[in-house]
Amino acid sequence: MDRNQIIGFSLLLVLLAAYVGWNSKTQKEYQTQKQKQATADSIAYAKAHPRAAVPLPVDSTVATVDTAVQNALPPALRQGAGQEVVLENADVALTFSTRGAKLINARLKNYKTFGGQPLDLFSGTNNGLAFTLPYDNGRSTADLLFAPAAVAALADGTKAIDFVADLGGGKRVDLIYSLPQEQGMAQLTIRATGLNASALPFTWNVSGRKTERDVTVERQNAQVYHQYKDGDGDYFTIREAKEETYKENLQWMGFRKHYFSTALLSDDGFNRGVLKADVPKDSATVAVVNAKGELPLRNGEGRLRWYIGPNKYKVLKSYKIGLDDMVPLGSGLVFFVRYINKGIIIPVFNFLHDNLGIMNMGVIIMLLTLFIRLILSFFTYKSYLSSAKMRVLKPEIDQLREEHKDNQQALSMEQMKLYRTAGVNPLGGCLPMLFQLPILIAMYSFFPSAIELRQKSFLWAPDLSTYDSVLDLPFTIPFYGDHVSLFTILMTVSSLMLALYNRNMTPQDPNNPLLKWMPFIFPFLLLGVFNKMAAALTFYYFFANVVALVQQFLIQKVFINETKIHAQIKENRNKPAQQSKWAQRLEEMQKAQAERAKQPPRRK
Repeated sequence: MDRNQIIGFSLLLVLLAAYVGWNSKTQKEYQTQKQKQATADSIAYAKAHPRAAVPLPVDSTVATVDTAVQNALPPALRQGAGQEVVLENADVALTFSTRGAKLINARLKNYKTFGGQPLDLFSGTNNGLAFTLPYDNGRSTADLLFAPAAVAALADGTKAIDFVADLGGGKRVDLIYSLPQEQGMAQLTIRATGLNASALPFTWNVSGRKTERDVTVERQNAQVYHQYKDGDGDYFTIREAKEETYKENLQWMGFRKHYFSTALLSDDGFNRGVLKADVPKDSATVAVVNAKGELPLRNGEGRLRWYIGPNKYKVLKSYKIGLDDMVPLGSGLVFFVRYINKGIIIPVFNFLHDNLGIMNMGVIIMLLTLFIRLILSFFTYKSYLSSAKMRVLKPEIDQLREEHKDNQQALSMEQMKLYRTAGVNPLGGCLPMLFQLPILIAMYSFFPSAIELRQKSFLWAPDLSTYDSVLDLPFTIPFYGDHVSLFTILMTVSSLMLALYNRNMTPQDPNNPLLKWMPFIFPFLLLGVFNKMAAALTFYYFFANVVALVQQFLIQKVFINETKIHAQIKENRNKPAQQSKWAQRLEEMQKAQAERAKQPPRRK
C-alpha cells in the first residue's frame, strides 16, 4: 500500500471501529442465557400458564358472565377471575381475558423461539390496554368483568369480538377488537355509552418475552419509538429505567424487540402522556414498557390500531405511517446509510429472494456481495491504478527522500511537483476506498436487522441471524466472549491476507511505520466485536474479502500494464503541467512556510 491508500484504509477502519465502539459503549452488559436454560424457561412457563380458547356464540347478543351469582351489582362490577378468549387469523393468535378485556398474550403463529417453542411476543396478565372511565371516581376498564360476544365476520374476512361491560343505568362500555385475514394489525373501537367524555386516559403495558438465543443481544436491540402526526419522532434504547414525556398529536408509539414489534396507532392522535421502559431481573423477559396517554373520542367513540408482528421492513412500510423506522437501517452519525439500505441493499435482497426465488440465504448473501463489488469495481480499479502509478514512481520518490531527508518541507514540495508533472493524483488510492465505507456500514446495519435471515441455516451455522458457535467455552475471555465463531475467524484471516497482499503490491513509506502495521492490527481489534455478531454479517465480510483478493489479482494482472503506465507518465511530463487551484494554493502555502523558516528569529 502507498501512504494515501493506507491512510484511506485506516480511516475506513477507524470510522467503522468508532461506530462499533460508540454503539457498544451505550449498551449495558447482562448475563448470558444459554439455549438449554431458554428451553427450560419456555417449557416451565407453558406449564404454569395453560391457555384454552372459550367457545363464543356467533351472534351479537351479550353473554351472561355469571348467572349463578345473584346480587344487586351490575354484571360488569361483579367478582370473578374471568375467562380467556382467542381471536386469531393466519398469522397471529390474540388471547384476551374477560377481566378487563385485556390482551394478555400475542402469539405469532409463523415463528418459533430459538429453542423451538411457540413464539409469544408478550404474555401474562400484566400486559394489555386499560382505559380510565368517567364513572365511579375514575374506574379502570381493567377492573370490569366483560361479556364477550362474537361479531359476524365481515365480507373481507375480518373477525371481531365485542367485549361488553354493562354498568347499569344506561351506561355501557364496548371494546371491539377485530383482525383482518392476514398480518397482525388489529383494530380496537371503544364505545362509551351514557358516559360524558371527550377523551379517555389509558395505560398500555407490554412485557416482551425472550425469543432469541441470547437475552443480552435482545436487550441491546430493545427500543421504544414514537412518531408525531407531522412525521417528527424519536426513539431510545432500553438500557435501564427511563421515562420520556410526549406532547399532543402523537400518531403512534412502538416497542421493538430485535426482530418483532408491537405498536399503538391513532389516526386522531394521542394526547400528551408518558413513555416508560425498564429492564427486569427476570431473564425470561427482555424489557417492560409502560405508556400513558389520552385517546380522543368522537361522539363517545374512539379508535386505534394495534400492530403485533415481525419487524419486517416490507410489511411495516406497507402501512405508510413510518413504522418501518423501527427497522434500524442506520442512525446517529451514520444515518445516511439508511438510504443506501432502503434504495439499494433491500431492493436487491428482495429481488433475489422474491423474484428469483432463491431460498438459500447464504447464496443470496454471496450474490449480493458480488453485486456490490460490481458496482464498486470502478472505484476499486481507480484505487489499484493509483497504486500502480505510485509503484512506477517509487524509485524517483526514494531518490527525493534521500536528497531531502533532512528537510521535510522541501521533500513535500518536490513530491507534489513530481506528482503534478507525472499526472498522478496522490489521493487517487485514498478517495475510492472512502467511497466504499458507506457500503460497509450499511451492511453492518442491515444484516443484524433482517428478519428474513432469522433461523435460516447455512453451512455450519444453524441461524444466520445470530453468531455461529463451533466451540462453546466453559469460561469467558475478556473482550472476546465465551464461544468461538468460525465465520469471524475466517473474516479475520481473510482480512490479514488482503492486507498482506496489498503490502506486497504497493510501495511502503518508511517514515510511517505505524501505517505499515495498521492494516494488520485492526482485524485483531475487531475480532472480539464481531465474534458475537450475526453470522450473516461475518460471512458477508469474509466472502467480500475473498472476492476483493480475486478482483485485485485480476485487475493487477490483466487490466493494469505498468509498462504502459510508465510510458504515459513520461508523455505527461512532456505536456504543460496543469495545476489545480487547490494544488496551487497548497504549493504557495508550502513556499511561504519555507521562506518563513529561512528568516532569522526576531529579537525581543
